[in-house]
Amino acid sequence: MFPNSLLAQWDAPVWYPTRFDSPMNIMRGVAFWLTIALAIGVVVAALCVKGDARKKLLKIALMCAIFYAVALGIAFLVMTFLDDGIDALLFVPLLIVLVCSAGCLALLLLRRDLIAKISAGVVMGAAAIGLIVCLAVRYASGVSLDLNEIPQEDVQEVGLYISAAVLVVGLIAAAFLLDFGNKQDLGSKSLAYAAVMLAMSFALSYIRLVKLPQGGSVTVASLLPLMIYSYMFGTRKGVMAGAVYGILQAIQDLYILHPAQFLLDYPVAFAYIGLAGMFAKTKALKKVPQLQFALGAIVACTLRYVSHVLSGVFAFSTIAASYGMGAWPYSLLYNSFVFADCAIAVAVGIFVFCSPSFVKLARRFHGEKKTTSPDQSPEQA
Repeated sequence: MFPNSLLAQWDAPVWYPTRFDSPMNIMRGVAFWLTIALAIGVVVAALCVKGDARKKLLKIALMCAIFYAVALGIAFLVMTFLDDGIDALLFVPLLIVLVCSAGCLALLLLRRDLIAKISAGVVMGAAAIGLIVCLAVRYASGVSLDLNEIPQEDVQEVGLYISAAVLVVGLIAAAFLLDFGNKQDLGSKSLAYAAVMLAMSFALSYIRLVKLPQGGSVTVASLLPLMIYSYMFGTRKGVMAGAVYGILQAIQDLYILHPAQFLLDYPVAFAYIGLAGMFAKTKALKKVPQLQFALGAIVACTLRYVSHVLSGVFAFSTIAASYGMGAWPYSLLYNSFVFADCAIAVAVGIFVFCSPSFVKLARRFHGEKKTTSPDQSPEQA
């Protein structure tokens, strides 16, 4: 039984879209309403035109979305740094990763030869290694434990390691089994879309509706781009993109107490979002792509929830005790915010998948053959 005073003890959730009491919150509010306005504008414009005009409009909208998302992500990152919400040790390598990602994306869009791919891979690999090293140095210092006032002995390392090992093995097995038969390699097109979707998710993650006191937030469908990417390119690529996104999320959060807890709450938890495309090729659901997407998204979010719950049980039991609760009830209740975040992403995603043109585009990317008659042009398909 949950104590009646639990909700009263928790800090009140923060509703950011209407909170303008600081430069960061002003930026969040403006970005929230601007993003909604731009999205509605694109949808209305797309409905008003047809044929080649719509195709050209959507192409322009995609390019604008890329620049908008990258600019928004960098702006929020800089503002977070200025507000002392992120250490310089993490700010600099993350900024380098973002800049390198944009540069490599531009390179791969302009050139698709072997030299371009190798160059992009080397640059991104070096940037990623530098970021991981800085993360390790930052969290090995123990400053996160001090900030969260959690004694080292209260972190249950055995439970964390076992949970992380089981979930990582399960994640890898699921990613490959669900994507069995997909022979598409990690080409320039999938890399370009991965960069776009990551940039969009990262930017949307700063537009929070509600932020909880010990970490976690409900956002404006920040997981949706990753879910769509998984539907398009398969679960293996989706899991990789989700893991990268999880590392980016770790930069924004100081609630990291242990390496295994870091894995459970960030790379592993968000990598499970990459399984959202698990039903993309289910023939029994081919006529209802909305259901294909929704079922995969719900399963993926549930697995993310499991990862967060295990982290909470074995790493944050001290906080649970301070509320007079056991670790399991507290973690199960606290991390239920995941389902609110999921519900928003699923609702918006169902709306997106109601577009026949979008569904055809998505299925073309994950390798499904188009069914066109001999006298039908590609535009009519």
